Amino acid sequence: MTDKILTTCIYCGTGCNLYLKVREGKVVGVLPSNGGAGQGKLCIKGWSAHEFVHHPERLRKPLIREEKDSEFKETNWENALESVAHNLSRIRQKEGSQALGFFSSAKCTNEENYLMQKFARAVIKTNNIDHCARLCHASTVAGLASTFGSGAMTNSIDEIEDTEVIVVIGSNTTEQHPLIARRILRAVREKGARLIVADPRRIDLTGFASVHLQLRPGTNIALLNGMIQVILKENLYNHEFIQQRTEGFESLREMVDHYPPDKVEKVTGVPAEKIREAALLYAEAKRASIIYCMGITQHTSGTHNVIAAANLAMVTGNVGKPSSGVNPLRGQNNVQGACDMGALPNVFSGYQKVSDTQARKKMESAWGVSGLNYQPGLTLTEMIESAYENNLKALYIMGENPLVSEPDINHVRDALQKVEFLVVQDIFLSETAKLADVVLPAVSFAEKDGTFTSTDRTIQRIRKAVEPIGESREDWRIIGEISKIMGYHGLTYNSPEEIMNEIAKVTPSYGGITYERLEKIGIPWPCPTKDHPGTPYLHRDQFARGKGLFFPVEYTSPAEQPDENYPFILTTGRVLFHFHTGTMTRRSPTLTTQISEGYVEINPDDAMKLGVNQGELVTISSRRGQITTKVFITEIIPPGTVFIPFHFAESAANTLTNGRALDPIAKIPELKVSAVQIKKSCVNN
Repeated sequence: MTDKILTTCIYCGTGCNLYLKVREGKVVGVLPSNGGAGQGKLCIKGWSAHEFVHHPERLRKPLIREEKDSEFKETNWENALESVAHNLSRIRQKEGSQALGFFSSAKCTNEENYLMQKFARAVIKTNNIDHCARLCHASTVAGLASTFGSGAMTNSIDEIEDTEVIVVIGSNTTEQHPLIARRILRAVREKGARLIVADPRRIDLTGFASVHLQLRPGTNIALLNGMIQVILKENLYNHEFIQQRTEGFESLREMVDHYPPDKVEKVTGVPAEKIREAALLYAEAKRASIIYCMGITQHTSGTHNVIAAANLAMVTGNVGKPSSGVNPLRGQNNVQGACDMGALPNVFSGYQKVSDTQARKKMESAWGVSGLNYQPGLTLTEMIESAYENNLKALYIMGENPLVSEPDINHVRDALQKVEFLVVQDIFLSETAKLADVVLPAVSFAEKDGTFTSTDRTIQRIRKAVEPIGESREDWRIIGEISKIMGYHGLTYNSPEEIMNEIAKVTPSYGGITYERLEKIGIPWPCPTKDHPGTPYLHRDQFARGKGLFFPVEYTSPAEQPDENYPFILTTGRVLFHFHTGTMTRRSPTLTTQISEGYVEINPDDAMKLGVNQGELVTISSRRGQITTKVFITEIIPPGTVFIPFHFAESAANTLTNGRALDPIAKIPELKVSAVQIKKSCVNN
């Protein structure tokens, strides 16, 4: 007999619902559910979401090193937990609480992320807690919070199909969020929506676009300012909306006067007439939506890129109403939820600032502690730098693999090897886990209960389908047990539901969330009370900050530009068949059959100049390192630019990327623009 267990997909942030098919205690297949954003459909990753669950390489027992450079040995849970608790306590006592850091996880549940930040703050008394949002949408949180007052997707996925004009900028949506791309294509094909795509590559969506703005990597602000300049010059801006609901407009108007399309063309490479065409299309629509992803966030100007998009939306009044807004697509299944839960160095759950006295008093009362730290902690990138400088002595990593996901991997490896004590909690022995002193085996999404929050703020259940593999344990249970050994019993719970009940008490936007309410359907926050239906779109009557703030942002060039020694621009991203660092998808037979190794996209003109052919090996070097990978010759990529997917550890794109160049506000690294050289590999000869 086969059972069907309803849950939420473990991959991208779309939040598709699916059934796990269970037979004789094993997950044997997947079926789509009619509920959720997928509308009864799944992408190929969703259809394969079960394939890694029972993989023979799953961690089944805790691993420990007796000495720093010794081999791992299997141990029991008592020894492993005692070692973690002892070393964290020892280092805290000797070096102080700021010598410890914590990486939470966008792949773990809301409940587990809440516990990880509570552990860091209540037990260790540090705000050194962060997660992979620092590498993808930290600039979204900072940019939209400053302009709108809330750093989240403004509208729901369902609303996309009723949009008249859709601007997709910096998002290869068909590869990264296929079921959201399906909504975009339905809007275009079935309802006549007009599509504008701004991307350096000729991605699949450009075949359906009315306008393709093929800009140079890193020139997003110039392009968006140019569109605003056209809208103002043609008097197509929304006078009433600007007057009643915004502030700072005149400063924006003055600034964009310096961005006429002819000038912007020289910066971006986009013909002036296309800039005008796109601007007029967007401005004349009654309902227009901006959809973006890491193509605009992963820059030294990432926060300002997001602000420029917000300026464009407010100029036309396309915020605070259905099928409009500024809509960042979250890359991982629960990156939105991890942010909501306070797995960030400056806020508790619900974005309550650690520097706010009332917020600290509230948490101290709820948690039964005193003396919570009021100073924002180190970001993920800053923790790595602190470890490299021998200031951060202990690091606890839950469900993250920075030795593939972080930029400048060689530097990251050096930093992690300097850490006095490293504990990694994961389901496989990842590249990062191989450096740990203690490895704690966690469970997959199929082996636990909890909630994920999708890219459009919808909180949904995941449900336990099978028992934990081997001796692996749920992340929330592991954290609670370590806390108990360290003398704090406020992290001891009987179930994830009990944790959610606490989250609701201390987090205003989740105040009305209960497992009972989530049983049938997901609920988008804000949901402040138990009789509140949830909020599909934000800023309906007023912005979260009161009035929307126009913030003029000037174009600045990326930190690295091509030169004689490094003549190509490298940009990175995802492919349809793999997810993030490949820890799960590269253990899926279905997905590895499609793509099993890395590659570099090179334009035919560049390939001819380099003297390389399809499938040959090339060595790609930057100022930080080099990799060898196969050539894929394609006109998708323009001359002078190359693209490498970052999923493949053996040809890791992030060996090359620029980890020291950070957005000064969000501290996000410039992953999307690096200068590289390419040479034919001697291995071919």
